[in-house]
Amino acid sequence: MLYRKFAKPFFFKMDPEKAHHLVIDGLHTAARIPGMKAVMNGMYGVQAPNELRVKLLGLDFDHPVGLAAGLDKNAKAVEGFSRIGLSFMEVGTVTPKGQPGNELPRLFRLPPDEALVNRMGFNNDGAEAMAERLGKLPDRRIPIAVNIGKNKATPNEQAYEDYRACLRRLYRYGDFFVVNISSPNTPGLRSLQHGDELRMLLAEVKDEMAKQASAVREPVKPVLVKIAPDMNEEELEMTVDTIRQSGVDGIIATNTTLSREGLLHEHKREAGGLSGRPLSVRSTEVVRSIYRLTEGSLPIIGSGGIFSAEDAYDKIRAGASLVEIYTALIYKGPGVLRELTGGLLKLLQRDGFRHIQDAIGADHH
Repeated sequence: MLYRKFAKPFFFKMDPEKAHHLVIDGLHTAARIPGMKAVMNGMYGVQAPNELRVKLLGLDFDHPVGLAAGLDKNAKAVEGFSRIGLSFMEVGTVTPKGQPGNELPRLFRLPPDEALVNRMGFNNDGAEAMAERLGKLPDRRIPIAVNIGKNKATPNEQAYEDYRACLRRLYRYGDFFVVNISSPNTPGLRSLQHGDELRMLLAEVKDEMAKQASAVREPVKPVLVKIAPDMNEEELEMTVDTIRQSGVDGIIATNTTLSREGLLHEHKREAGGLSGRPLSVRSTEVVRSIYRLTEGSLPIIGSGGIFSAEDAYDKIRAGASLVEIYTALIYKGPGVLRELTGGLLKLLQRDGFRHIQDAIGADHH
């Protein structure tokens, strides 16, 4: 209520990117004020029941709902985000060297569509700065995934070197890792999703993960691949097959879309990736296809257009073990996490499931 009545109107009068920075900086600062983390936890924290706990990738999640990459690109506000009810979060996308991203303006709201268009272009401070921030975290309340990408200037044939460089610098700080090959805003990046390029990239990533695990004398941490929603069924089948054969630990479905079908707002003409409610159905279809193609053997994190408990539940029934939000947080505020978790529990009870794990892939059985 507080967000929708006061904060949202204030933020929505501002330039979207300025509002974004204000939120990240605000969460970063709030976490440093004595007693504020407890206040944030009291206002927005989620006391999830056991029925919603998820064990996946060797990690424990209090409930299935986490934060997608792109909101905290530089891991500046991890402590703040950890206190508003999320069960995990992705930081990044991070590249080896810091880069400014694309020209401004590059982030647009489409309020009647409950959507965003962004063409940020992996703007971030670089792997060194992120390692420094993650290294200083006093405690870790939720699992942190580090989303890695390539610098704009790096040609595709050398892309693997950028992914390896990120892993070398950040391996000890992530609980799991996400290989981003599906942002539409870095030229040529999406071509890494196919065939030999994908096969070679994932072999290099797996090799670097093994090297880093050996150096710190730990089991190898999990790594997932984030894919685009804009592949046809044949392309998706080939990509999923390559990912499965590579031995990586899972897939995040999906990144933003280039589709503009059914949009109302004039910003639909802006170039970039679309996120938010219009992506909901397509991303769920991709989750469903991946689950079918892998017979449920590869963990899936569902991302795209989750605004209600029903949206999250549809992805879980389609085959997702966890789900991620981003745009809903901007349109609905942090209260959306209690709404989603409370709603998921009711939907489980309605369908006679004793635990959230029982609902994963239920549409296929």
